[in-house]
Amino acid sequence: MKIGFIGLGNAGGKLAGSLLRKEFDLTVHDLQPAAAKPLLDNGAKWAQTPRQAAVDADMIITCLPSPAASAAVMENADDGVLSGLKANVVWGEMSTTDESEVRRLGVKVLAAGGQALDCPVSGGCHRAATGNISIFVGGERHTFERVLPVLKAMGRDILHTGGLGSASVLKVLTNYLASANLVSLCEALVVAKLADMDLNVAYEAIRISSGNSFVHETESQVILNGSRNIDFTMDLVLKDVSLFQTLADRIGAPLELSPLLVSIFKDGAARYGKREWSSNIIRRLEDACNTSVRAPGFPAQMIDNEPETTGAEVIPNRS
Repeated sequence: MKIGFIGLGNAGGKLAGSLLRKEFDLTVHDLQPAAAKPLLDNGAKWAQTPRQAAVDADMIITCLPSPAASAAVMENADDGVLSGLKANVVWGEMSTTDESEVRRLGVKVLAAGGQALDCPVSGGCHRAATGNISIFVGGERHTFERVLPVLKAMGRDILHTGGLGSASVLKVLTNYLASANLVSLCEALVVAKLADMDLNVAYEAIRISSGNSFVHETESQVILNGSRNIDFTMDLVLKDVSLFQTLADRIGAPLELSPLLVSIFKDGAARYGKREWSSNIIRRLEDACNTSVRAPGFPAQMIDNEPETTGAEVIPNRS
């Protein structure tokens, strides 16, 4: 199967790398050609435009930073994906995006004779690098089954979520939960420091307790190291939590925590820069309390130490 891949950023470059590692015929495109160099050095082909990436592909994947970026890549009249789409090509939208927007673009893909899936990923860029990330997939079941070997090459746990757009709903929901957890962990770690707790002990106390989480076992480590490098930035978190709040507003859910979370990350981006690592949201409390949350023995970057395994579909329990 020939794959065209557009968007080689923090997650996209690693997902494309998994496809290349599994020996797929891969053509790539990015606004920054330098981002493609590691892939090109290992056998990928370069497309000058999104249209060129799509024209010979059996599946075209977009993994871009915003709904607006996806729309531009898809709809540009001269060199967009839609202008080069051939019949029966599958578009896989791996960006974190608005469910109504992916459905809007999906209608255009179907009108051009193609098939559409939204298939965002979850689990962190360190797991995207090893092929152990999770993938949510929305769209027709027969389309999902057709490209399942491609998805299994990029991820470990593959969940068919329902119709087109359903995966994007669940993606912003789970990113919201992770972001809320991050902020609560920042508060807990600052309080532990001010209460004169040994932070190495505090980390383990959380890890073995009912307060443990995936976010704690990954992001708390680079927070305590001081690097704060989770390969994810303030602007991306702000986009994600804003998409969740927009969804809640659209369906009339009167949320209380979500608006506060949006406000916190707006403030963090204004103070420290939109491209600051999102885990440095802890600096708001460190600065307010004139303290620094650091501890020895933690890694500077999140690393996936689990061996890469062949992906498999996750089947929901309905019994």
